[in-house]
Amino acid sequence: MFDAVMSLFSTDLAIDLGTATTLVYVKGKGIVSNEPSVVDVSRDPRGNQKILAIGEEAKNMLGRTPGNIIPIRPMKEGVIADFEITEQMLRYFILRAHNRKSFVRPRVVVCVPSGITPVERRAVKESAESAGAREVYLVDEPMAAAIGAGLPITEPSGNMILDIGGGTTEVAVISLSGIVTSNSIRVGGDKMDEAIIQYVKRKYNLFIGERTAELVKMKLGNALPTDGDEDMMEVKGRDLVAGIPKTMEVTAVEVRDALTDPLNDIVDVVRITLERTPPELASDIVDKGIVMTGGGSLLKNIDILLRNVINLPITIVDDPITTVVMGSGKLLDDMDLLREVTIHY
Repeated sequence: MFDAVMSLFSTDLAIDLGTATTLVYVKGKGIVSNEPSVVDVSRDPRGNQKILAIGEEAKNMLGRTPGNIIPIRPMKEGVIADFEITEQMLRYFILRAHNRKSFVRPRVVVCVPSGITPVERRAVKESAESAGAREVYLVDEPMAAAIGAGLPITEPSGNMILDIGGGTTEVAVISLSGIVTSNSIRVGGDKMDEAIIQYVKRKYNLFIGERTAELVKMKLGNALPTDGDEDMMEVKGRDLVAGIPKTMEVTAVEVRDALTDPLNDIVDVVRITLERTPPELASDIVDKGIVMTGGGSLLKNIDILLRNVINLPITIVDDPITTVVMGSGKLLDDMDLLREVTIHY
């Protein structure tokens, strides 16, 4: 009876709680929020803290705040790094999805990396419950990505998914609504940005910010040598020797060199997962290939790099950033499948 009454007031949600971006899907409406997972906190001399901004507004302040305002990424490498701030961020997104009606207590599906520990899963669940969720279902990101990509996960055939997010890269082989074999590494878009920052620091003694590195990756990033190797971009940062602001030009070749290590890690994790795949399912993957999702799959020619190394067909979904949350949203319409794929621990 209680559930029936609550369902009149609440609209169920699916949340892709990502390291870089949090996406919220409302049942019957679609994606209502797609914002950076960043929170700006103001701290006074007594140690009291107050949240100033969440999402896009907070990201715009990154690297530009005075000492008393601290930009926090509450998610690190796919897991909660700051429980209290994550709870506040979730509450903000849940309330906003329901037009700030605080009495609403929705069912919530939250996607988590397949490689996280039971303790980390419990932290996500408790965080969502504290933020106002009535029931919380945790679903592995590769499973949600496969559903969002439209793969026939309930059939007895091998479906391989590669999800490159901000904090983690997830690879899984799925059959009969279950993950047969999977692998998760804490390498993704953030590690690519960090690799660019470190490369520019080593080569030019120039310290650039996260946002600048991300822009460089988006504009010049390429997994393979191409005709655009002559492209360059002006970057501004702080000279580590003189200590003054400085402007340099970075080329596409340099960016590709900087991205070598994270890209090799991603190729290796795909190879290891294929080695662990049962032969019958491996033969299905030879025919179907690998489906790529996540923001990292937008890096130019990353699919061709994988195809060259692994020698299998690679397909990038139409909208890789929203695939996981769309898959979770589909689960809200199929409670039987949701209960089947929910993580139990």
